[in-house]
Amino acid sequence: MLNLDTHILIATLNGDLTPREHELVAKNELAISGVVLWELAKLVQIGRLRMDFESSEFRQCLRQLTVLPITLEIARTSTRLDFSSDPADEIIAATSIVEDVPLLTRDRKILKSRIVPFAK
Repeated sequence: MLNLDTHILIATLNGDLTPREHELVAKNELAISGVVLWELAKLVQIGRLRMDFESSEFRQCLRQLTVLPITLEIARTSTRLDFSSDPADEIIAATSIVEDVPLLTRDRKILKSRIVPFAK
């Protein structure tokens, strides 16, 4: 299983994955942190993303994902990371740590972490 960050999920929906990302996404079960859904809604709200949450494509994508809830352990872990970023990214990274699910991300801040498990 892989944990996709928000931007990788968007790239998946838009067909903008690198060849390596595409290979990883194609051969693994996929998950997202629940905060990714909130982040998508906020990006649409502020006009940085156009997405139809009612579309069959989006609904089909959601059916193929496991949405991992934000637990107390994830919330607490997000406050003890070895990098600092926006709260949503910290929750996404903490989800990978707590759930022991490798994270697929392009985020340079997160990629500097020595404690977050990453997709290989």
